[in-house]
Amino acid sequence: MYQQEIKDYLALEIQTLQALDVEAMAAAADLLEKTYQREGRIYVFGNGGSSATASHWQNDFNKGVSEYINKKFHFVCLNDNIPTLMAIANDIGFEEVFRFQLRGNLQPNDIILAISGSGNSANVIHAVEYAKEQGNKIIGLTGYQGGKLSQLSDVSLHVPVNSMQITEDVHMMFDHLMMSLFYRHLCGKEHLSD
Repeated sequence: MYQQEIKDYLALEIQTLQALDVEAMAAAADLLEKTYQREGRIYVFGNGGSSATASHWQNDFNKGVSEYINKKFHFVCLNDNIPTLMAIANDIGFEEVFRFQLRGNLQPNDIILAISGSGNSANVIHAVEYAKEQGNKIIGLTGYQGGKLSQLSDVSLHVPVNSMQITEDVHMMFDHLMMSLFYRHLCGKEHLSD
């Protein structure tokens, strides 16, 4: 019953993957590695499915890659402390849940990895604008037309498709792609199971 719809979804996913900017992906990997070498923090965040993706990035680097190297990655997922998020949202406003956490914590060697399918989530944009004012670099993960986040990013990992599901699929692919690069180049492993 669903065979044709499944084929159509997979065809669009393949078409989207083939349209990705390989130079941007390489630039993102380079910026992540430079931040790692400087022992800077990588603040990652997003809303909804993107918040789960942000947590997944933190897990994959703070444990996955870091398990095999002496100097560790320092990912900080701003989504993961629910009481803090709820207190900021309740007392200050939902648009401040990420920017508030960056204030007083963001250091010159730190970077931002911001995730927004539309590229226009107000709380994500406020945090990114604050980080840019402080001189920090931005990696932005977007879909659709890229929105404001794509314009504000130093490195734009844009998924050129009008589908939130495929956008989120590819945002996770970016995570696992970067992991595979660092497994090989920092850990000396071809795969996690090696």
